[in-house]
Amino acid sequence: MRALREACAAVAARAQHVTIVQDAIPGYAAALASTVAHRRAADGSAGGRDPGPVSAAEREALATLWLTLDAINFGSGWFPTLRKRSGLSGYHTIAAAWSEHTADAGPWTPAELAGLAATDVATILGQDPGHELMALYARSLNDLGRRVAAEHGGSFAAVVDAAGGSAGRLATGLGEWACFADCSRYEGLRVPFLKRAQIAAADLHRAGAASFDDLNDLTMFADNLVPHVLRLDGVLRFAPDLVARIEREELIEHGSADEIEIRACAVHAVELLTAAAGPDEIAAAEIDQLLWERGQAPVYKASPRHRSRCTAY
Repeated sequence: MRALREACAAVAARAQHVTIVQDAIPGYAAALASTVAHRRAADGSAGGRDPGPVSAAEREALATLWLTLDAINFGSGWFPTLRKRSGLSGYHTIAAAWSEHTADAGPWTPAELAGLAATDVATILGQDPGHELMALYARSLNDLGRRVAAEHGGSFAAVVDAAGGSAGRLATGLGEWACFADCSRYEGLRVPFLKRAQIAAADLHRAGAASFDDLNDLTMFADNLVPHVLRLDGVLRFAPDLVARIEREELIEHGSADEIEIRACAVHAVELLTAAAGPDEIAAAEIDQLLWERGQAPVYKASPRHRSRCTAY
């Protein structure tokens, strides 16, 4: 994760299209820390909800669900073109359909995942089988199934165990697989965002399929919603031409300088916010969750966010 933090700081220092509003950091950090403190108090512990112990079979099922779901936790650039369930966003439409199928049919086996076709995925998700995302989802799930079979004896829990209790090791390990790959190049600089690999670690821990002591080592999960919230809240400032393109709902090319700057500056801004809040007050992943939830509010949904068609987010 240090390599990602250093890369994002370097991108932020060179960025031409996105600026971090330094004067906004202290007050915004204090407000976030206060919100998180109240949430922790309501949860009854600093760690939030304790899912309690689970059996080996339950843990395998949970690991299977979250690794498969996070393997297809992308496509926001296509979400406006999906058939959405009433009242649900693109992500929640996909997540609900996938979770319901898994609950009805039982946990996936690696062989089943490796054999999925785009038409199978479309049927499960209630989407057009010709939609570009269905083939991308199938390809990601195929790779996941093959990897789990070949490298972890067919056990999804073994994927978690191979990280040795480290969320960071799990994220970096998953990031080497095609189904979780997320690394960009900016002026010769390697930027390993690992958005979905990191969120998989957080999801597995939250669900009780993993127990990590280094969750605070994770960064913000660089997508297109948290940067949007940070921009509207005055922590990030985008160049006028970039704002105009986003408001016209033009697609921003994945891997372009402006798209990388949006993601990297958001990651670095969250690092600055955690530092300003003070040691042990708030973690980057907590800020990410809080701002992602904030982004569901009508005021944020009323304004277009950037859209990129990619498998990163």
